[in-house]
Amino acid sequence: MARALYIHWPFCLAKCPYCDFNSHVRDQVDHAAWQAALLAEMRHEHAIAGGEALDSIFFGGGTPSLMPPALVAVLLAEAERLWGFAEGIEITLEGNPSSVEAANYAALAACGINRVSLGLQSLDDGALRFLGRLHDADEGLRALDVAQQNFARVSFDLIYALPGQTPQQWEAQLARALGFGTGHLSLYQLTIEPGTRFATMVRQHDFTPLDDDAAADLYELTGSMTEAAGLPAYEISNYARPGEESRHNLTYWRYQDYCGIGPGAHGRRGGMATVRHKKPENWLAAVADRGSGLSEERALTPTEQASEALLMGLRLREGIDLAVLAGRFGLAGSALIDADKAAFYARQRLVWQEGSRIGVTAQGLSLLDGLLGELVRPELVAG
Repeated sequence: MARALYIHWPFCLAKCPYCDFNSHVRDQVDHAAWQAALLAEMRHEHAIAGGEALDSIFFGGGTPSLMPPALVAVLLAEAERLWGFAEGIEITLEGNPSSVEAANYAALAACGINRVSLGLQSLDDGALRFLGRLHDADEGLRALDVAQQNFARVSFDLIYALPGQTPQQWEAQLARALGFGTGHLSLYQLTIEPGTRFATMVRQHDFTPLDDDAAADLYELTGSMTEAAGLPAYEISNYARPGEESRHNLTYWRYQDYCGIGPGAHGRRGGMATVRHKKPENWLAAVADRGSGLSEERALTPTEQASEALLMGLRLREGIDLAVLAGRFGLAGSALIDADKAAFYARQRLVWQEGSRIGVTAQGLSLLDGLLGELVRPELVAG
């Protein structure tokens, strides 16, 4: 039974280089049609994965901070009617700092949103231009101030290990970020993914990525600074004051069930992987025709589920319990992790083991991708 709900809102205020849907402008949205479709999807998912109160709801996607507060209120009321809300439920909204409206934030908070996650990405204007962001640092900080005035819990993200970034530069920026007093930070190293604009720029020699050793030094610096500030790492890129960890993201990393609704939304429930139609018009048509925007609903094999659980769970500081996973998926513990390699990396202080629990140390997290390839049984990774 799902205890988390993800709601994807694909629309942006204006043309946006980050939107997968060619920038659907806010004033072109038929909010009544979208409300009806989202409610239909919610009821569809509840009929399959209801029964337990929700621990978390997450509004993500294009610019959910621009969702009409009345629509948010209706969706939350229906979610509470269907599932019920667990005590202290976390209700998060993703916010784009180039489009924050103070009045909308206040109204969204009044609807029940109690946590916001802001995509600041940098406190430096030059870095923001390099990253292709539409906002500047001052606008981002104004958004942060608005968020802190209106929401009980606030998180924001930064990207580091940029080309040429020195430890001194990152230390100064992170110290400033920690000084804002939020209870949660998401701090990501720049990665060059195939097929992206950055990959093209590297191929054309527009910039040289920071080398692995320098990036590892910045990762170690990040961990020591956040720990000293009372926001220890609980996941490879996420740092929080104890008790302020993202409950919704922990659902993913602990491989618990969640329902995803809206265009392009993914979900995991009852051993099934669900995917919604990505294009809004296709999603709307599917909901009108069948009552949900599902484009794919596939049963995952025990091996596939175990692989996903391992690859997600080993990102967490708390690690995973091999005995619990083996029992959950009907597999032998020896089929999950290579015990000899785990022992070897434990001697290198890159992995820790306590009874049936295993995890990656702070030192090992900077090498996580390589360690996963060594620890997780190849047949699991291959699916």
